[in-house]
Amino acid sequence: MKKKSKIIILVVTLIAIALTLLIPASREWLLDAIGQLSSGNVESVQKYILSYGPLAAIISFILMILQSIIAPFPAFIITFANAAIFGWLWGAVLSWTSAMAGAAICFAIARIYGRDIVVKFTGNKVLKSIDTFFEKYGTNAILIARFLPFVPFDPISYAAGLTPIKFKKFFIATGIGQLPATIVYSYVGSTITGGAKLFVNGLLVLFAVFTLGIILKDRFKKKGIEFQEDK
Repeated sequence: MKKKSKIIILVVTLIAIALTLLIPASREWLLDAIGQLSSGNVESVQKYILSYGPLAAIISFILMILQSIIAPFPAFIITFANAAIFGWLWGAVLSWTSAMAGAAICFAIARIYGRDIVVKFTGNKVLKSIDTFFEKYGTNAILIARFLPFVPFDPISYAAGLTPIKFKKFFIATGIGQLPATIVYSYVGSTITGGAKLFVNGLLVLFAVFTLGIILKDRFKKKGIEFQEDK
């Protein structure tokens, strides 16, 4: 992107942030929304979304994008709330599309503004660990990370924007990788509450191990090492 375009985008962004903070109503809403996300309480977030009536889906969409940008708030809280409000299917659709939008924005922020801005959102230590992850797995890192419940979702999106990877590849890998997790979280969120996080994490680990096994096997084959069954 040309330097002039980056400057224009930066100015527009700063104006939007300034207006949000200067207008009392928008500032109060932002602080309230951040408070809801940081609470870690699914029922509280659910009630907050429902309080907006017909605008509930829009508010949920905005909350997901907000938590994506201001890492590391957990997205599963919103996913659980969406499932409880809209049912597991439409809740999953809402959570998946809004998470994709959030991931795209994080990628764009990194691509436009560079590493210094990303560090402010993610922290230098987290970003360095993800850099290592990308160096180890290359373009497969995005797909693997989306399956792993213990790998932070949003820093991966930021880190991807700092690499030469094309947005299309990033977007497709993110969409495929996060779909199973979204479905599982949504289904569990619509049926149970106690121990749901533990249950979902267990399933996601299984997804991660399966995916990692396929990728590693492919890599070994490329290096001329074949897996053989014991006879």
